[in-house]
Amino acid sequence: MTASRTDKPSCSIHVELGARSYSIVMRRDLLQDLGEELARLKCAGKVGIVTDRNLAKHYLTQVTRRLKAAGYSVVSIVLPAGERTKTLLSIGTVMDALVDARFERSSTLLALGGGVIGDITGFAAAIYQRGIPFVQVPTSLVAQVDSSVGGKTGVDHPKGKNLIGAFNQPRAVFIDPAMLSTLPPREWKAGLAEVIKYGVIADAAFFDYLERHIEAINHLTDDTVAHIVKRSCEIKAQVVSEDEREADRRRILNFGHTIGHALESLGGYRGFIHGEAVAVGMVYEADLARHLGYCGEEVVVRLRALVKAAGLPDRLPKVAFNALWAAMQQDKKVSAGTIYCVVPERIGAVRIIPLEKSQTRAWFQDVCARESGERKRAKPMGRAR
Repeated sequence: MTASRTDKPSCSIHVELGARSYSIVMRRDLLQDLGEELARLKCAGKVGIVTDRNLAKHYLTQVTRRLKAAGYSVVSIVLPAGERTKTLLSIGTVMDALVDARFERSSTLLALGGGVIGDITGFAAAIYQRGIPFVQVPTSLVAQVDSSVGGKTGVDHPKGKNLIGAFNQPRAVFIDPAMLSTLPPREWKAGLAEVIKYGVIADAAFFDYLERHIEAINHLTDDTVAHIVKRSCEIKAQVVSEDEREADRRRILNFGHTIGHALESLGGYRGFIHGEAVAVGMVYEADLARHLGYCGEEVVVRLRALVKAAGLPDRLPKVAFNALWAAMQQDKKVSAGTIYCVVPERIGAVRIIPLEKSQTRAWFQDVCARESGERKRAKPMGRAR
C-alpha cells in the first residue's frame, strides 16, 4: 500500500502484459483526481466520456468539471442504460460522436460506468481510426472486480452474448470504491457473484472469508468492500497476465458463464442481469460437476449457501433442455462444435471439461426430478377432514 498525494490509502495492482501492461489504481475519492491521473498517463487533447443516462445524473458533471480543470477538451456520449444497449447500433452512436468532434488517434475515451459501458467503450476505442487509447472508470461492483480488467471488449448479438468484439487493453483502470454507494441493491448483489467466483476458481481462503463476512459485505462495510475488490482484482490480474487472450488458463474465469450466458440470452436480456445469471450458472455448473464425479456434494452445498446468503438467485428458471443446450452452443467458448464448461473439483480449484449432450441431458433430467420432489415436499399439506 502506498499513500497518494492526498494522503488517502491507495492500492496499485499491476497487470503484466509487456508493452500493453497497465495498473489498476484503487483509492477512495479517486474521482476527484481523475484529471491529474490522466495527465500522469500522458493523455492529451480531447477526452470522450462514454456513460449511461443513470450514471450521468450522478457523475457526469463532476467528472467533466475535473477534466476541464486539468486542461482537457471534453465530449460527453450518453447511452441508454442496460444490457440491451450492448449492440452495434450503440457502437455506431459512439463512432458518430467521435467523428463529429474530430477525435484523433491521440484522443482518449473514458468509460464511466458498469460492464456494459466498459465493453462498448473499449470496443469503440479498438476500432476508431484503428485504435485510440481508453481508460476504465468502473462504477459497478461487477465492473470493478471483473469486466474492467483484462481487455475483453465488445457487444452482443441477438443469438449470443459478447459474440462481436476485440481484445483491447485499457491504459489504466481507476477504481473509486466510494462510487459503489450509489449502486441499486440489485446491482450490488449481482456483483457479488463475480466475487464469489474468484474464491471458487482460485482461492479457497478467500471463499472462507466471504462465508465469514457475508453480513458485513451485504451492509457495504468499508473494510470488507475494499478487501473483496482488491483481492478480486489481484486474482483477475494474475490470470490475465498469464493468459491474455484466453488460450488456456484464462478460461477458468468463465466459471458460471456457460449456463449463465445462456440464461441471459434465453431471457432476451430482460430477465436476469449478468451477475444473477452467473450466480445460477455457478450453482448448476457445480451440480453438474457433482453429477459427473468431479467434485463432492459439499462443494455444491457451500456454494449454494453463499449465493443465497448474498441475496442472489440459486434456482434455474423454467427452461427446456433443448433450448438451454442450443443457447449454450452459441457461446463464444464453443470450439469445433463442442461446448466447454468450467467445473469445480473443490473450492479453490477448477478444471475445464467438454460437455456431451447425452450426459448433460441426464443431469438436467435428474435436476428436474430432484427439484420437483423438493417442491412437492415443501407444499403445505391440506387440512385434515
